[in-house]
Amino acid sequence: MSEVPVLPTRTSLSGPEKLSEVECWWRDHQGWLAERGYLLRPRYRPDWKPSWLVKKQSSLMRHEDWYRPQQPFLLDAVRVADDSLVMLKQVKKSLYPEEVTLHQYLLSEPLLSDPRNHTVPLLEVLDVPDDEDAVLLVMPIFRECNNPAWTTVGEVVAFLAQVLEGTQFMHEHHFAHRDCQAPNILYDPRPLYPNMFHPRVTDKSRDWKGTAKHSTRTLNPVKYYFIDFGLSRRYDPKDGPPREHPILGGDKSVPEFRNWNGELLDPFPTDIYYLGNIIRINIMKYYRGVEFLEPLVQDMVQDDPSKRPTIQDVIRRFDKLVKPLGSRKLRSRLIYRKETPSDAFIQRIAHAFRTARYILARKPAIPQPP
Repeated sequence: MSEVPVLPTRTSLSGPEKLSEVECWWRDHQGWLAERGYLLRPRYRPDWKPSWLVKKQSSLMRHEDWYRPQQPFLLDAVRVADDSLVMLKQVKKSLYPEEVTLHQYLLSEPLLSDPRNHTVPLLEVLDVPDDEDAVLLVMPIFRECNNPAWTTVGEVVAFLAQVLEGTQFMHEHHFAHRDCQAPNILYDPRPLYPNMFHPRVTDKSRDWKGTAKHSTRTLNPVKYYFIDFGLSRRYDPKDGPPREHPILGGDKSVPEFRNWNGELLDPFPTDIYYLGNIIRINIMKYYRGVEFLEPLVQDMVQDDPSKRPTIQDVIRRFDKLVKPLGSRKLRSRLIYRKETPSDAFIQRIAHAFRTARYILARKPAIPQPP
């Protein structure tokens, strides 16, 4: 997410039974949101009383209303019209003056009809009535790209193919994301979670009565989306090659930012670094079986941004690396690097049964998004 907070971040020191300053903002706008058709969880309603003080249990974590927001500028809600889960994001226009415009641009026609467009849907933009500087973006509840973890090489290939084509789409429209780290890539969870999950504690069922049951990406393929355009920029090619002052996103390891000498920088090679670092940190660091990606990743994360491949080159080389992979390799399981021998035995057996099921159901080794 964008680094600068858009809501106050001071929290109460009196325990979870007291709302923080951040939470009070949401509580104070609960009535207005209800009028607009969005219902917040009980913790953010004026008549809320901590459930653990009424019905004591052994652990506070068993109570839904014990949990505070994970991000000060984000809160889940229910859209009353269809009982769907949505995410509300508060944006300060003075801090991110172009975020709403850029998001809407990516969702305008003819861009919206391009199948390579992986922009998170925007359901509504709400002007906050008592704050001219604030707007709320209403988006569907999506899930982090690697949660639950990928299970096969083919699932990783499908993820990367979508992310690369989404970046290609943005770059072809002279649009640099500038913060395309892993937390800013989500997927539509409905194919995996037909009954959804609790928006705050995502391994719990939506009704908080059990565990959220899910399928796999091979059995039910998903589509991945980019979010958070607060740091993004769109450029006019008539102005020549884009050059910008560096701006720190969530990934602080960008070489040209660490060693910046005051020179204006091309933002597009930085996007390439972010994507390469996702593969390096979020995939290759944790799993065996994806070593074929290493030569490409090494070029994407080079210290000198001028030596990194363009997104067109990345896709060409990625396709060349994937093409010779057979079904057996693509269906092979990702092996967790810290896996114990006993875990490995269990996982191999479970994977063999899953793979047989996929083959009988004629599921492609590289899941195809809906």
